[in-house]
Amino acid sequence: MLVVNNISKVYEDGTAAVDSISFEFKKNCSYAIIGSSGCGKSTFLLMMAGIIKPSTGSIVFEGKEVNSVVDKSSVVFQDHGLLPWKSVFKNVELPLKIKHIERSKRKQKVERILKELGLDEFKNHFPYQLSIGMRQKVAFARSFVVDPEIVFLDEPTASLDALSREKLQDFMLELFLRGNFTSILVTHSIEEAVYLAKYILVFSRRPAKLKAVIENPQAGSKAYRNSVEFFEKCKSLRALIEF
Repeated sequence: MLVVNNISKVYEDGTAAVDSISFEFKKNCSYAIIGSSGCGKSTFLLMMAGIIKPSTGSIVFEGKEVNSVVDKSSVVFQDHGLLPWKSVFKNVELPLKIKHIERSKRKQKVERILKELGLDEFKNHFPYQLSIGMRQKVAFARSFVVDPEIVFLDEPTASLDALSREKLQDFMLELFLRGNFTSILVTHSIEEAVYLAKYILVFSRRPAKLKAVIENPQAGSKAYRNSVEFFEKCKSLRALIEF
């Protein structure tokens, strides 16, 4: 579905962030990218999303080279990025307005996604009236209202406390299990990567190189988090990361 061909990124100030990474992402599969802080994970993700251009190499989505923001995609950031002067409904509706979807269809799609994600009773609330975890759920609703084929997630749980983080991870797992889309998650949490992703890409220190790809077939079950296999997988993954 998404093919990365030998991409690198060197910023204008000379900082080398990503070094010659190639990989193929399958359709309707979950991935996590993990590595030490500042290694280039987010730069790699934003290049795939078409937000940042690579210095060298190419990215191909469904047979077409990526030169701008990827169509049929959504991005969820650590900072939910909600507009404080708009209600939950209006925030979720925004990408549909940008795509010039007619009003009646917008209303139908927003109401459906809010109900599916358990947010319908908050549709007239404003961001300041919600907890950080709830704001992030609204950001997910805004991303999924456009029925994306691929979702890029840049550390969406990083700003949450431990309990809220686990709740949002469970929420993300439910989305991944019932949706027909590819998810690519950047995280600094070993446990989050193992819990949510069928494949885990391990990056080296900056500039990021693809150090290893770990298969994780048991991901996709809430019970996995409390299993011996889960802790063993976390342990083996931890040994690969260069802190």
